[in-house]
Amino acid sequence: MPLAAAARFLHPASADPGSIRRGDAMFNPLSFVGFHTWLSLIAIIAGFPVAAGLLRGTIRTGWTHVFLSTAFATSATGFGFPFAGLLPSHIIGAVALAIVSVAGFALYARRLDGVWRRVYAITAMLSFYLLLFVLVAQLFLKVPALRALAPTGSEPPFAIAEGLLLVVFVPLIWLAARRFARYRTLA
Repeated sequence: MPLAAAARFLHPASADPGSIRRGDAMFNPLSFVGFHTWLSLIAIIAGFPVAAGLLRGTIRTGWTHVFLSTAFATSATGFGFPFAGLLPSHIIGAVALAIVSVAGFALYARRLDGVWRRVYAITAMLSFYLLLFVLVAQLFLKVPALRALAPTGSEPPFAIAEGLLLVVFVPLIWLAARRFARYRTLA
């Protein structure tokens, strides 16, 4: 009931009290879109302590389980939306699924033995990067001020934002792989 009250407060003309108006479309946080979005946000939030741990050479066990499971689930649920053809989001989703699967395999099946320790650090960080890459793209699609800067997604502000994210993550992935391969501690 608090969600319905918040929706009516934000948008009193809303026909569906469980929905929140986003531009011209309705966003129901309890719908499939809402479920997918919540999975994505949980994975992103969990990704920060996981990445911090990897940069310190440790595994944050609880956060890692949450991160890997929700990162996998958000990529998998992305294929549940109706589509007429292959889209860039499908390619990114497939790559993200493959990467997070390798991270899970390295951690759970190979138990970070030998080279799998470095493989895990690289793939976990790449999974986090892809989640943030999609977040930036979604922000440019959904936030009116950002959409005005890059209405088609091919304008310089969008490219600069995604480029900066990449520039930040390349050294972070390298550091995580190097530090995590060296240390063997759990947090």
